Amino acid sequence: MHEKIGFEEALDRIALTDDRFERDAYLFLREVLDLTVERLGRSAAGRGNSHVSGKELLLGFRDHALEQFGPMVPSVLDSWGIKSCGHIGDMVFSLIQTGVFGKSETDRREDFENVFDFEEAFVVPFRCGPGSNVAHNC
Repeated sequence: MHEKIGFEEALDRIALTDDRFERDAYLFLREVLDLTVERLGRSAAGRGNSHVSGKELLLGFRDHALEQFGPMVPSVLDSWGIKSCGHIGDMVFSLIQTGVFGKSETDRREDFENVFDFEEAFVVPFRCGPGSNVAHNC
């Protein structure tokens, strides 16, 4: 069992062994987790199960990234070192290892593989051209 540490201390510990992802990426992930729990009507404060599956977290991540960064999502994620759903899974499991994120017995690292394609999720919606859904500045 892990000792209870704060989120900032967990990020410090992770940075010592894995520097692939920027600190802001982890802060954004934490925000996404909180928003996803809220959106799904779950509560960490005792009202039901607050567990979020890998797929639910990834879909929350995708939606919040699009809301926050729009067409800049690919640039922001790239600057943070995130290039795939699997990278988000790596971050989640690093946070689990430090003890600040929990997991169920059925959670697996593989739950984060190929849930969606980054190009399809973050580039295609903003691409201009025939058949495009983009209604601005094309």
